[in-house]
Amino acid sequence: MDKTYQPDSIERSWYQTWESNNYFAPQGKGDPYSIMIPPPNVTGSLHMGHGFNNAIMDALIRYRRMQGRNTLWQPGTDHAGIATQMVVERQLGLQNITRHDLGREKFIEKVWEWKAESGGNITRQIRRLGSSVDWSRERFTMDEGLSNAVKEAFVRLYNDGLIYRGKRLVNWDCKFHTAISDLEVESHDEKGHLWHLRYPLLDGAKTKEGKDYLVVATTRPETVLGDTAVAVHPDDERYQHLIGKTLRLPIVNREIPIIADEYVDPKFGTGCVKITPAHDFNDYEVGKRHHLTLINVLDANGAILKTAQAFNIDGSVKTDIDTVLPEVYAGLDRFDARKAIVADFEQQGLLEKIEDHALKVPRGDRSGVVIEPWLTDQWYVKASELAKPAIEAVEDGRIQFVPKQYENMYFAWMRNIQDWCISRQLWWGHQIPAWYDEQGKVYVGRDENEVRQQYNLAADIVLKQDPDVLDTWFSSGLWTFSTLGWPEQTEFLKTFHPSSVLVTGFDIIFFWVARMIMLTMYLIKDEKGNPQVPFKTVYVHGLVRDGQGQKMSKSKGNVLDPLDIIDGIDLGTLVKKRTSGLMRPKDAAKIDKQTRKEYDDGIAAYGTDALRFTFCSLASTGRDINFDMNRVEGYRNFCNKIWNAARYVLMQCENQDCGQKDEAVELTLADRWIISALQRTEAEVSRHLDQFRFDLAAQSLYEFIWNQYCDWYLELSKPVLWDENAPAERLRGTRRTLVRVLEAALRLAHPFMPFITEEIWQSIKGLAGKSGDTIMLQPYPVADEAKIDTQAEADIEWLKAFINGIRNIRAEMNINPGKPLDVLLNHYNVEDERRLHDNEAFLKKLAKLDSVTLLTGSDAPPAAAALVGDMEVLVPIAGLIDKEAELARLDKEIQKLTADAQRTTGKLSNASFVEKAPAEVIKKERAKLAEAEQAISRLNEQRSKIINL
Repeated sequence: MDKTYQPDSIERSWYQTWESNNYFAPQGKGDPYSIMIPPPNVTGSLHMGHGFNNAIMDALIRYRRMQGRNTLWQPGTDHAGIATQMVVERQLGLQNITRHDLGREKFIEKVWEWKAESGGNITRQIRRLGSSVDWSRERFTMDEGLSNAVKEAFVRLYNDGLIYRGKRLVNWDCKFHTAISDLEVESHDEKGHLWHLRYPLLDGAKTKEGKDYLVVATTRPETVLGDTAVAVHPDDERYQHLIGKTLRLPIVNREIPIIADEYVDPKFGTGCVKITPAHDFNDYEVGKRHHLTLINVLDANGAILKTAQAFNIDGSVKTDIDTVLPEVYAGLDRFDARKAIVADFEQQGLLEKIEDHALKVPRGDRSGVVIEPWLTDQWYVKASELAKPAIEAVEDGRIQFVPKQYENMYFAWMRNIQDWCISRQLWWGHQIPAWYDEQGKVYVGRDENEVRQQYNLAADIVLKQDPDVLDTWFSSGLWTFSTLGWPEQTEFLKTFHPSSVLVTGFDIIFFWVARMIMLTMYLIKDEKGNPQVPFKTVYVHGLVRDGQGQKMSKSKGNVLDPLDIIDGIDLGTLVKKRTSGLMRPKDAAKIDKQTRKEYDDGIAAYGTDALRFTFCSLASTGRDINFDMNRVEGYRNFCNKIWNAARYVLMQCENQDCGQKDEAVELTLADRWIISALQRTEAEVSRHLDQFRFDLAAQSLYEFIWNQYCDWYLELSKPVLWDENAPAERLRGTRRTLVRVLEAALRLAHPFMPFITEEIWQSIKGLAGKSGDTIMLQPYPVADEAKIDTQAEADIEWLKAFINGIRNIRAEMNINPGKPLDVLLNHYNVEDERRLHDNEAFLKKLAKLDSVTLLTGSDAPPAAAALVGDMEVLVPIAGLIDKEAELARLDKEIQKLTADAQRTTGKLSNASFVEKAPAEVIKKERAKLAEAEQAISRLNEQRSKIINL
């Protein structure tokens, strides 16, 4: 082994070895265990969330593989319709080219080129993360097999009446010219206005105040052109006499009715609400209840039409209504039209007033533009019918959420689910398998030939395929079984479906998890014909945030690339990555400054194992993760600790008798203790992994390897191994324990830290009596209760308390660590005497003692004391220290701490500081003061002891 641990030199070569030897493929003899990777979008590179997600999944799959399970970790990527099309269109835009300039076919070729580049980058990143996926089975949501599965699913659902085409209101993205789901709409708090507009009453009707008009308040004056009613609350006494009367709609001069509906809030505005069923989701529901006409006044760009489109509530065209709009507005963008319409209301004396108004503005999560409720023909899935069995599967435990609380989130959405709009007006994606003849009649089939045969269509009938594509989540909703060969009944499908666990973030429970459950349970049946679930467990983790708990985003300049942490990155390159693509120089300057403040020289290379162990250590149940680079540095030190421990073991055991042939051995107390501690750790780690408590599993591993094996057992082994008179059986016993416990610990840690454990295991496997080509196919350690030695554990804890007591006294009294001490014991019992007799040699060696004397009733001299249970461990301090020099040192330290405490007290006493400073800063200052006060108290106690000498 090299003198120092260099992760880069071992990680790349080991991954190539694993992959080239096909170690990631299913090969165990035990029960099948499968995980389907949440397919990352082919839109660039992986982020910290992917790194976290992959670390969790790989820990699970390596753990189960080592248990002998027949494991499959299925890799792949998602075509990510709108996101990928947006990226490619942006690239073309830099060349002043649009997709329309290229045409659909050429544009799709460009997207495939991008996919080849980006997809390759993603697979490279997944490899650097150490993910042991079966690359021979890599899939893409638009490869031929998955495309066939998508067509099959669509046709089956359509033929069964669960997919239909209808004209309904959708969230329309005027930038990307496509419908998007509710889940892709972000609600932003913004400042706006409330316009109060006068609508004249007809036929002599008047309000109770004698006015011949009603005042309606609206935040969207541009949609006035599509109003088909004004609504009031049925119990609103101000307007009850006007219900059923008519109004003249200004600008277009169309007569519209006054209707009563409980949707209206009498306290909002004037209590009169304009109803525009084609441009507002709430108004659409009112329109259905009152059979109102739907009048669409906008085109796909969000501009005013010359002639509006009128429909009945069932989507059929309405012909008995004037739909011509004022020519002056034709072609105006909706927000320009707003200004023009308000100006015309004012000119006609119909603008009552304008108020400032805070409102929620819906924006597309990718485009950022204001989303327009728009009436259009789309394809829908009857989700409510699919939801019922999907709800029951979670209720009866066939699918379990971990943590369980996420079931409530799932139920809340599923029990109120709306029909799912699955069509998107994009070019990149699965084109909908539906064809239209020249009369607009629709035919659904897997391809055009099937359509012609199934519907007995003549060859001269011209068919045109629907230009829309399917929502990305429709194809990814088939992921668990389409990747295994469905609709064919393959051996892989029979063996690995349902999958064992889905590892995902809570933010896509609605997008993906729920839809996978619904589609799978409808399309996949077991041997008895019962619906099959896609997975048995859903492990839901939180989001990865920065060290201050802020969401990572490019606009905030706090994004971290997992590969930068693994391989390192210099400051200049990091700044360039974070500021690239930012349009405003001031934003780039802010992020530049922030990055330079956060990282002096860039980010050091910490290696994959340190990053993975950090992720696992932070993976508490369902909580968001505040990512702290100090943790990564700490776990890089943990890797160094393991490396150095292994080098010590090799130095002590290479070319030595380590009991490989199970010869007779004598085990010391320390040997029996570390073997016992190993059993407890093995049981704890397995239990925590079974319960998805990766944080607790990592904590147990860290505690055992660092604190017990490295800090204590290695030290306790030295008095034996360096004893020239030690019998061969004892030497053999300690060497065997050294290497076998290390070997077991490496196997225990392998799912979390695959590279360093493999490298060290290859060096020590022979000494530990093991054989095999790779640690990843070795059995995972199983605790042996027969090897738990409670007596040895209690004795070692006594020994550790004794040694730590001496070390603390040395530190407190500033006594040289190498100076031998005489120690007195007081208030001891029979068990203390036995432990002293059995371990005196250890104590003298490790605590640097000259003698240990049992007091028998005589008064103890002035001494520093430590407690081990009820027993006092006394170190007489007369003559050990220079009294005056030590008092001077203590006085100086007390003065310094007192000054610090006074400054902090001053800050906390300043009302202005406490009011303005962030809560986190206040918390740190209070903790700092408490620490200083405790330190001053300890030093004063020490000072008193020295004065009394």
